[in-house]
Order: sequence, then C-alpha cells, then structure tokens
Amino acid sequence: MASTISAGTTTGTALNMSGDTSGTLALTASSGIIDASATTGALTVPTGTTAQRPASPVAGQIRYNTSTAQTEIYSGANWITITTQTYSASYLVVAGGGGGSGTASGGYAAGGGGGAGGYLTSTTTLSTGVVYTITVGAGGAGGASSTTASAGSGTNSVLGSIATAIGGGGGSPYNTNGVSGGSGGGGGGGASSGGSGTSGQGYAGGGCTGNSGGGPGGGGATAVGGSVSSSFSGGNGGAGASSSITGSPVSYAGGGAGSAYIGGTPGTGGAGGGANGVSNGSNGNAGSTNTGGGGSSGGGTGGGGTTTGGNGGSGVVILSVPTANYTGTTTGSPTVTTSGSNTIIKFTSSGSYTA
Repeated sequence: MASTISAGTTTGTALNMSGDTSGTLALTASSGIIDASATTGALTVPTGTTAQRPASPVAGQIRYNTSTAQTEIYSGANWITITTQTYSASYLVVAGGGGGSGTASGGYAAGGGGGAGGYLTSTTTLSTGVVYTITVGAGGAGGASSTTASAGSGTNSVLGSIATAIGGGGGSPYNTNGVSGGSGGGGGGGASSGGSGTSGQGYAGGGCTGNSGGGPGGGGATAVGGSVSSSFSGGNGGAGASSSITGSPVSYAGGGAGSAYIGGTPGTGGAGGGANGVSNGSNGNAGSTNTGGGGSSGGGTGGGGTTTGGNGGSGVVILSVPTANYTGTTTGSPTVTTSGSNTIIKFTSSGSYTA
C-alpha cells in the first residue's frame, strides 16, 4: 500500500514522496516544478544493462545504459539515446602487399617486385556503443611462370568507415608495366614503367629502361621502387614507414625487391617487410606477414627453367585508445597490450571493436 511522506515546505511549496512495495517512488510538487538548482552535486539516474530496462516503460523515463555507455530516454515508442559520448583514438591501417612477378623459361629478364600495401595513420574520434568492423587485407599471390601475367595485388585493409588502405600493386613480368595500388608494383625487365601509388598511402614502383635483365623494385610507403637500366642487377624495394603506435618503433609497408639476371646482384627489400630479391634461376621471397610488405620477383632465367614470384605480406590494423575508455569488447582475437595510459588493440586478422 502506498504511503505519503511529507518532505517539508520550502518557500511555500510542498514536495511529497510516495512509495510502494513494487519499488516505485513518486515525487510530486504543488508548483509542478522540482528545483535542484541550488545543489552542486549530481542527480544519479537508474543504471543498468539493456536487458534490465523496465518491462513496461512509459514516456519520459530516463536511465543510463551500461551496455551501450549511453544515457537514454523512453519516447513512448522506443528507447532513444540522448547523449553521444566520444573519445579520441590513434590508428594504423596497412593493406596487404603485392606479389612479386614470376619469370618464364627461354632467357627472360627478371620481373618487378610487389608494391607495398597502402599505409594510413592518424587520429580519429570513436563513439561509444558503435561497432567498428576491421578487415585485414591479404597479401597478393606471387606471379606464376609467365611472360604476360602480372602478380596478384594485395587486398584492402579497412577500419570501419574511418580508413581504407589500398592493397599493393603486383609486380609485372618482362616488358610489362607494373600494377597500380597502395604502392605500385615494379615493371618487368626489358622496357617498362612502374605502377603508380595511391596519394597519401604509398609510392610508385620502379621502371626499366635500356633493356635491363634485372627487375625493378616495388614502391614503398615513403619511397619509389628502384628502377634499373642496362644492368643485370635488381632494383631495391621502396622504403616503408616507421610507427610507434604500439609503444616502440616498427616499420611497415616496404616494397618488394627486383631480382637479378645472370651475374647480377639482387635488390634489397624496402624496410618494413619488403622481401629481398634473389639470384638468377631462384624463386622470389615473400613479404613479411602483417607488415604489408611486397614480395620479390623470381630471378631471371638465362639458363632455362622457370621461377615464381614471392607472395605479398598480409596487412595489419592497430588501434590505440585511452585505457580509461577501453571497453574490452572485440571479435577476431586481436592482441591487446598497454603502453603508458593507452590500450593497444592489434588486429592481424579481421574482427571488430565496440567503442
């Protein structure tokens, strides 16, 4: 049975409180206004999960939802969020690197190294309760024994609607231009141009003039791939970029090197997972896993035989959020560490983070 408790009179206006065994407490004021403006503390509203919402809500009810970290009010038809809480986060998004070119038999020059995956890093604002889907791009397949088909490009890495890094371009075989991508793949030995990079994400692959037997290098996050001219040596992969988002510097998105023809020197992979080149007649090396590094091309085949290119390295997505805001709600089994006052969430495969 409900009871009424007199709360006294302030400036002639009574405030009454009534409660019952159901847990309902009613406050009424004869003026129609409940005024707490003279206080300096806070009003604590009911707090609970989404599952703990009232079974039969009525319009105007307000509560803090711990499942979504939002304050909500019932409109009479739906629960509506009335606050949008946000916090700042840093991110690194690197796409998969391109594969290096293969080489066919018959005395062909080496092909180009794979371009690095696109590299993006910045800060953003995350909204609490929002699910951010993460896609980690795969590396492109190394080129088969062919004089016409370029190697596979890497696939994109994506952080929600915030950032999309473009997969690295594949390296190309003899007399074929490199494939464009986050960073461009190297062109083939003989005569070619490198594939173009994506503005703000990476650089072009190297090209070839003078009918060189060595293959050009793929582009990297901070430099173009090495070009070749009238030489049996391969071009170097373009340099990647260093990030300290995890708390210590690590390089990502290096271009794959071009490989050598008979008697030449293989190119060196770009810092950041780019694969080193190989000598005449050898298969190319793969770019490093979860760096977005490009694969190196197969060596030239002056003595007959065939070679294949190395696969590109897979990409990575890393978030750094204030530990005070970290929710712990993820999918996809990311690696979670701390650095100073931040929590680092490193995705080496696809998943999600709920802010």
